[in-house]
Amino acid sequence: MHVPDGFIDAPVSAVTGVVAAGAVAVSLRGARRELDERTAPLAGLVAAFIFAVQMLNFPVAAGTSGHLLGGALAAILVGPYTGVLCVSVVLLMQGVLFADGGLTALGVNITDMALVTTVVAYAIFRTIVKLAPRRRRTVTVASFVAALVSVPAAAVAFTAIYALGGTADVAIGKVFAAMVGVHVLIGIGEAAITALTVGAVVAVRPDLVYGARGVTARPLEIRDSPLAPAAPGAVARAEAPAAEPATATSEAPETPETSATGEPAAVPRRSARRVWLAGLAAALLCAGVVSFYASASPDGLEKVAHDKGIDAKEEDHATKDSPLADYGVKDISDARLSGGLAGVIGVGATLAVGSGVFIVVRRRRATAESGRG
Repeated sequence: MHVPDGFIDAPVSAVTGVVAAGAVAVSLRGARRELDERTAPLAGLVAAFIFAVQMLNFPVAAGTSGHLLGGALAAILVGPYTGVLCVSVVLLMQGVLFADGGLTALGVNITDMALVTTVVAYAIFRTIVKLAPRRRRTVTVASFVAALVSVPAAAVAFTAIYALGGTADVAIGKVFAAMVGVHVLIGIGEAAITALTVGAVVAVRPDLVYGARGVTARPLEIRDSPLAPAAPGAVARAEAPAAEPATATSEAPETPETSATGEPAAVPRRSARRVWLAGLAAALLCAGVVSFYASASPDGLEKVAHDKGIDAKEEDHATKDSPLADYGVKDISDARLSGGLAGVIGVGATLAVGSGVFIVVRRRRATAESGRG
C-alpha cells in the first residue's frame, strides 16, 4: 500500500506530513517508556524483519497480491509508540533506497501504514486481552484479529485521504469499495503472519513480547521446605508462565524474587541474544532467498489504482535511479542474485538505522532517569 508521488495533491500531502511528523515526535517520547536495555536492539530487529517480510508479496486474487504492513506486529511485539517508529523507519528506508513509496508521499504513507495500523491494531488487541482469559493462546488470537482489522482500516484511511486530495477525478465510492474489498483479503494474510510470529516468540520468550506482559504470567508461590519453621515474609510472589504449574522449583528469571527473610534476591536476567540471532536469520532468509519466489502481481493499491484510474497523474520517483531501485542491485544481471543481495542490504540498513534510533531513545531515557536520581 505504498502511495507513490502524484496520487495526492501538495496541500494534503503537506498536511499528512505534519501529522506524520507529530506522530513520530510523540512516539519518540512514548518509546522511552517502552524500551529498556534489551528491547531497544530487539526493536531494531523488528523493523528489519518487517522490511524483509514486506518483500514477500502473496497472491490474494486474480492478478492481485498483498504484503505485510507490519503495524500490528510491531505494536504487539515492542509497544505501540515503538511500533509507529519501526514502521516509519521501514518506510523511510524503502523510499530513499528502493524507490518504493513516494518521497513527497512519505507523510501519507507514515500516517496510513504506520500510524493508523498501529493505533487500530493495538486498541483491538488490548480490548481482547482484557476481556479474554489470561492465556498465551489469547495473545495469539488477539494478534490475529487485530492484524486482520488493521489492514482494511488502512484502506479506509487512504480512501479518506484520497477524497481530500486525490489528483484524479475518480468516484470515491468506487475507490472505497475496491480498496476495502481487496484489503480485507490482504488482511487475512497479514493476520496469519502476525499471529504466527507473535505466537512463536510468546512460546519461547513471552517476557520479550510487549503485548503479553501481564497476560501470559500469573503469581507463583515460592515455598520453603515443609520441615523448616515458617518465617514472616516466607512466601514470595513472582511471575511464571501460565502454562507452567506453580511449584517450588519453577523459575521466574525476569522478576526479582523475595527471600525467606523478606529481602530482595538477585535474579539473573535471561539474555535475548538467541532470539535476536534467530530473528535476524529469519529476516535475511526472507529477504535474501524467499523473496525471489514472491508474487509478481501488483499489490492491492497498485491494482486498484490501475483499474480505477487513480494513477493517472503518478509521477516518477525522485530516487528512481538509485542503485537499489525496485529491489535489485544495479548492473547485476542475474535476477535471483540481484534481488537477494538487495534484500540483504535492505535488512542490514534497516537494522542499523532502526537500532541506532532506538538505542539513542533508550539512552536519553537513562540519562533523564539518572538526572532525576
